[in-house]
Amino acid sequence: MRTSFPKHFPAALLIAVTLFSSCKKAPENTTATIETSAPAATQNSDQTTSFKNILFLGNSITAGFGVELSEAFPALIQQKIDSLKLPFKSINAGVSGETSAGGLRRIDWLLKEKIDIMVLELGANDGLRGVPVEDTRKNLQAIIDRTKSTYPDVKIILAGMQLPPNLGQKYTADFKNMYSDLAQKNGLAFIPFILEKVGGVVKLNQQDGIHPTAEGHRIVAENVWAILKPVLDAVK
Repeated sequence: MRTSFPKHFPAALLIAVTLFSSCKKAPENTTATIETSAPAATQNSDQTTSFKNILFLGNSITAGFGVELSEAFPALIQQKIDSLKLPFKSINAGVSGETSAGGLRRIDWLLKEKIDIMVLELGANDGLRGVPVEDTRKNLQAIIDRTKSTYPDVKIILAGMQLPPNLGQKYTADFKNMYSDLAQKNGLAFIPFILEKVGGVVKLNQQDGIHPTAEGHRIVAENVWAILKPVLDAVK
């Protein structure tokens, strides 16, 4: 499956990337609003069923920027889980504008609640701001290390991201390869490109050309579900 942006990348997105890249010192939103779905436990025939937690740690894509929270892909994942009556609870820890450094600053606080699975979707804002790829790599690795250290049995899914070509061929390639390298090094389940079939498709993105519409989020949810479902089966 090809995981690259379309050849004719939307001009609106290229402009947006330029704007983001020129604002490297823009303040970051590091306050997370944790949204959960499904009860912590249910009572059924005098037996308590404990739900395992799935932490979605990400930026505005995870947070559902520009759409209702119920339309963001973590909530759509929870709907799939509920329809199959699987014992999992989604925790949306997405923050718009979040970088890998911001995620690293938050991770210890987030890990105060037991985590069984983590979907790590960070790094896009680093790329848009021109952060050195090695810095992003170190931050993501630190998030992975701290999560595994706190919960040795945790399953981590790494969501890859790609950048438009105007950022330079070497930077773009290094950024893309960073995700596959981290997944291989750490033995992680891997989503090569979380915006597969969405990135660069005008009708599936909002006017900024970056953030998925509700329809786009449904496709993102399918991209995530294809990798997440086997992990759920292994954990439950």
